[in-house]
Amino acid sequence: MRYLSEEEFELASRFLFLSMAILVVQKDIHTIQETNFKIKEPYMELLNKMETEALAERRQLRKKMADKQLQVLSLNKNDSFSSFLFLCRGREEKRNYFNPAIRKKVESILREFMQKALLQSQHDYSSQHT
Repeated sequence: MRYLSEEEFELASRFLFLSMAILVVQKDIHTIQETNFKIKEPYMELLNKMETEALAERRQLRKKMADKQLQVLSLNKNDSFSSFLFLCRGREEKRNYFNPAIRKKVESILREFMQKALLQSQHDYSSQHT
């Protein structure tokens, strides 16, 4: 049974998967910094832009969630599924996600932010060279 409105659920799930995507980007930044890449700068620039944009969006989502008294809590995780509890003004909704489905959602968000960062880089480059 659904206890959250569609808007509440969309907001909370975007926050949840965006948070996971941010962790992936931060881990990748750390990995690149710690390894012997020949040319790190382009990768670091891309990942840093992605992180900046994602953190800004998450701040906005966090504010909207606070206004709606909306929270997402991780309940448990096994090899196949992860469970989360969505709370909103005394209402609760438990959701189970198939881990490969989570991976696809996070990958989609990563691609979205990668595209934004690349477009921003192209715009910045063309502005400098005109």
